[in-house]
Amino acid sequence: MPEPLVGLEVGRTRVLHPGPLRWLRASGWMVALFLIFTFVYAGAQFIESPISGKSGNALAVLGVAAVCLAGLGLYALVVRLGEGRWPEELSLSWAPRELALGLLIGAVMLSAAVGGLYALGVYEISGPRAASPWSTVAMAIESGVMEELLMRAIVLRLLMRAFGIWPALALQALLFGALHLANPNATPTAAVAIAVEAGLMLAGFYLLTGRLWMSIGVHAAWNFTQGWVWGASVSGIPVKESWLVSTPKAGAPEFLSGGAFGPEASLPAMVVGTAVAVLVLWLAWRKGMFKARPDAMPETVAASGIS
Repeated sequence: MPEPLVGLEVGRTRVLHPGPLRWLRASGWMVALFLIFTFVYAGAQFIESPISGKSGNALAVLGVAAVCLAGLGLYALVVRLGEGRWPEELSLSWAPRELALGLLIGAVMLSAAVGGLYALGVYEISGPRAASPWSTVAMAIESGVMEELLMRAIVLRLLMRAFGIWPALALQALLFGALHLANPNATPTAAVAIAVEAGLMLAGFYLLTGRLWMSIGVHAAWNFTQGWVWGASVSGIPVKESWLVSTPKAGAPEFLSGGAFGPEASLPAMVVGTAVAVLVLWLAWRKGMFKARPDAMPETVAASGIS
């Protein structure tokens, strides 16, 4: 019986083959993939935007889901051609259970953060009310799938190939936080909060499983629960339709409430997200996923026909 594979699959052949300047090849490959899939993400966002004329209905959700599925398929094809492998980070056999568990974890985490805000007396919650969930569902799908593909499967994985786990973890988290500075109502504090509570936490789920599905589920459920269920701003973007409405009380300290950026910039979200990040990263480390899978022996590569 073959021994179980140890370590994270970060790519070992073709453009990522061992040899001189591997770090540079990995970095260049990362930039190329990031640019390609940023355009795919933009396509999903266009379908979900009012400009497309499909925003806020079931057709938008189907369109966004189709673009995201196409993006995952394109990623698999590009990795097969460029790295000589079918990406186990998209292993379909694990998708149903890990997506379901991720959705549950994300919803519970965000609800715990909002519960903390309410318990501290810095948030007001009203409702329920009648509201369509479609726009928030579309947003949750596009952000969950495409941001995890970009930040974890591309940035984290290839930075780990180039520089090792610790620089990869830190740089992908900092980039994730910095990208949120482009959002409405963003502040440096909010960017740091996103980097720590989300950038490290979502990376932890990817490292723990070696697949994207759980981090996609957590990310999507976090955004949907925040936006439609609780009716709070999602990463600085106010929601128009929600089941409940949650807003900071007038005069509430911004470091406690998150201010106009929403719960993600709040102290309770930082506590919840950071605690989960530490736990999941520790589990991933214990599992041996803080190291890249060893390179294949030359004779193994030759036998497989991969170069």
